[in-house]
Amino acid sequence: MESYLFPFDSLICMLLGISFTVWFTLLLVFIIVPAIFGVSFGIRRLYMKSLIKLFEVSLLVIDRCFVKHFDQIIEKNWFKMSLEQEIQDMRRGGAEPEFDMSDIFYFCRRGVESIVDDEVTKRFTAEELESWNLLTRSNYNFHHISTRLTALWGVGVLIRYGFLLPLRVTLAFTGVGLLVVLTSIVGLFPNGRMKNYLSDKVHLMCYRICVRALTAIITYHDSENKPKNGGICVANHTSPIDVIILASDGCYAMVGQVHGGLMGVIQRAMVKACPHIWFERSEVKDRHLVAKRLSDHVADKSKLPILIFPEGTCINNTSVMMFKKGSFEIGCTVYPVAIKYDPRFGDAFWNSSKFGMVNYLLHMMSSWAIVCSVWYLPPMSRMEGEDAVQFANRVKAAIARKGGLADLLWDGGLKRGKVKEVFKEEQQKLYSKVLVGSSEDGSSS
Repeated sequence: MESYLFPFDSLICMLLGISFTVWFTLLLVFIIVPAIFGVSFGIRRLYMKSLIKLFEVSLLVIDRCFVKHFDQIIEKNWFKMSLEQEIQDMRRGGAEPEFDMSDIFYFCRRGVESIVDDEVTKRFTAEELESWNLLTRSNYNFHHISTRLTALWGVGVLIRYGFLLPLRVTLAFTGVGLLVVLTSIVGLFPNGRMKNYLSDKVHLMCYRICVRALTAIITYHDSENKPKNGGICVANHTSPIDVIILASDGCYAMVGQVHGGLMGVIQRAMVKACPHIWFERSEVKDRHLVAKRLSDHVADKSKLPILIFPEGTCINNTSVMMFKKGSFEIGCTVYPVAIKYDPRFGDAFWNSSKFGMVNYLLHMMSSWAIVCSVWYLPPMSRMEGEDAVQFANRVKAAIARKGGLADLLWDGGLKRGKVKEVFKEEQQKLYSKVLVGSSEDGSSS
């Protein structure tokens, strides 16, 4: 009996060996080697065009099922009056230029409007899509409305989880493993041009492999404005993969808190090859220490530009929220970068209050692709008489304009905290000016 099974076992082992050989050969030839030399065969862009055609077919099916029942969609644009305009409008009846009980209704109405259409909270939920992308995480009901759509969705599940996910996991482990091993080896070299050159090449190669692990299709614009040594690169923040997106096109010094586990292993290996800036948990809240470490780094023109995300949290790819002023107090050149993702292929936003890192990465690697555009803006410096907050707002506005994002004054930290007193005081001051202005007008008349 064993003699009959032996050839069968040998055949299975041989087939498995051939399968693994072919698998890793394809990875090496079509992905890893092109990543080393920074070239592309155009396979990902062809894949993206095919996905667009697929989404168009699914949209036609949905249109036939639903859109024929709707003749017209009316979009309402609510006219919003300023505090001063509305108070003046209420006072046209000849009310005295002082506090009136009717003034309370303005604040009550604005409060209700803010609850219904909250500018802050909706920036921390997934971006709404104009059409379905065959992912149940974006809409759970569409794949039930048609047999054809159900078939398309089923084929998509097989492709994403049966082929793309194993491929991407393999590439991710390859990229991270090479990053840890090679940066540790480069760290053994003495400081000098050779070490810096090898460090740059290793980081670029490993990040490009990680980009391919997400099937990321990135379009870089205005590369002549890429950050240079001795400066700070600031960008809007949608996802932890923002780092990989930018670092696959240029080398940066990272800033962050020291971690344990796998992240700690990666951090310790990276800092051996390149002067990244890691802070202990106790040091993060020491603003003067953080500022000094950053200032010392940018003062050395031989060191890589620092990469910082001043929002301090992830926003859902629709807006840019308040920039923390710390990185704008250093007094060096700032290189703004705008990042805009295309949500049709996969939602890159990380809702940290809903998903853990492992869950989030699983969502990323089981999406169709990650498609985004990156714009390098001209370098900006602090103008005479401009404080750090004004400078931060000017840079933020430039990023928002270039990326087609909404420019909001709110602090992204509001998703986990209460409204700051300074915002309450601002509304109180506006109302006080209305009362004082009305009193002065009444006395002069």
